[in-house]
Formats: sequence, structure tokens, C-alpha cells
Amino acid sequence: MLLISAPLSAAHHGGARQEGMAGQASSIEVAHPWARATPPGAGAGGGFVTLTNHGGGDDMLLGATSPITERVEIHIMEMDGDVMRMAPLPGGIELPAGESVTLAPGGLHLMLMELGSPIVEGEPVPVTLEFQHAEPMEIELQVLPVGASPEGSHHEGSHPKGAHDHGHATH
Repeated sequence: MLLISAPLSAAHHGGARQEGMAGQASSIEVAHPWARATPPGAGAGGGFVTLTNHGGGDDMLLGATSPITERVEIHIMEMDGDVMRMAPLPGGIELPAGESVTLAPGGLHLMLMELGSPIVEGEPVPVTLEFQHAEPMEIELQVLPVGASPEGSHHEGSHPKGAHDHGHATH
């Protein structure tokens, strides 16, 4: 089993690739993994990252785990009339071959649920991403201040083509 650790510096400044095993042509690159600090007592926090599938075949982000919580969910935020609603996204996130998918505030993202303690600015959060074809990948989310976004962020409101078309019942 190949497991690549993607240190923050590599993931933030150029990415880390995950090579598939057993003939799998998938190669997933992680860029800009980050989270926001949470205030004391917050029950959950968001995780954000850009995933690029450099492989010849489609893959899917199925889920994630983290030692700071027992449950990490994939969520989506969508407008329902005039109300922004957040809901779990069953089935995962499609990663089409040759394309990037950005998990960002206001759209697709990871939710670290039932936090036992706050996510603290400057203390990276380890997360293991689980894929349909690629081997699991360990990354670290850079923790920014409450309400902050990464410098030069293109994350706010950016969604790749098809990011909202996942066949789930929340539409």
C-alpha cells in the first residue's frame, strides 16, 4: 500500500501527487489545503482544498478522516430560494480525468464534525482523503484565523463545471 504524506509546504506550493496502484492510472494532486480556526465551543469546522486528477481515468473523493474528530463529512452549500443551505453530499465528489475540483467556502467542502476542541490558528489539521481508485492520501490543512481565506484566494464562489450536479436529493 502506497501512502504519500503531503506536507503543508509541498501541498501549498505545488502540490503532492498520489499515484494509483495495481495498474490504476489515477494521479491526484492536492493544492492549497486549509481550514479556518474555530471559536471555543464550535461543534464543527470546514476544510478546503483543490484536487486535480492528472490520471487517465475518472476518480472520486469518497470521504475523509482526521484524528481531531471521529467524523468528517463531505458537504455542499447551495441556494434554496433565498436561503443558503448546507447538506451532506452522499456518494462523494467526482474527480474527472484531467480536471480540478475546488472545495471552498460557499460550495463543496469537508466538515470536521463534533469537534472535541477548537481548530487553532497555526496548528495544522491532519486529514486523510479517501478515494475510489487512488490510495488514501494524508494531507495537512493550514489553519488560518477565523473568517480568513488564503492570500490571493480564488476560492470564494469558485466552482468547477458540474460541481453541483451530483445526483443527490438536496436539489
